[in-house]
Amino acid sequence: MVREMDELRHRRASSWEYDLILREAEKYGELRHHTFAIVEGKFRDVYAVNERVWTEIEGLKMKPYAYGTFVGTIKVDKNLVEKFYPNVEFFYFVDVQKNYAILSPKAGFLFTTGKDVPRSGVRSYNWQGTKKLVIYDENGIILGIGRINPGSRNKFILNVTDIGAFIRRRR
Repeated sequence: MVREMDELRHRRASSWEYDLILREAEKYGELRHHTFAIVEGKFRDVYAVNERVWTEIEGLKMKPYAYGTFVGTIKVDKNLVEKFYPNVEFFYFVDVQKNYAILSPKAGFLFTTGKDVPRSGVRSYNWQGTKKLVIYDENGIILGIGRINPGSRNKFILNVTDIGAFIRRRR
């Protein structure tokens, strides 16, 4: 069931939700942003906001549907555990120091078209623990999120999501 616009709740992220966001960021490096807001509807959507924006939102009579930068969603997984699922934009707020890969230009193009990447297309990578990696091109631009598949040479990095997904979506 989709909630009506007036049923959406807007609030700051609770300390528990902030901890979920922080734990996800720590898999990759250090979180560089500390003010997050939640829009509760079917899911709990997480937005990075600054204090000035938050102050303006609190003063509005009609609450907005969204604000700030959408960085992910908090959901309950199949084991009934709350988890923060980041999107690509989340990693602009993280100083990524581990669990990343840098792709060659051809592999970067393949990745942004939804394809998996062979080992030969990976210039360098740092993998420590989690199977998910932040994917960059050689210029340091974030291309998306991938899952490492160390047992395969042809599909070494599996595409989870990328910056081209919005353009490829069905309308």
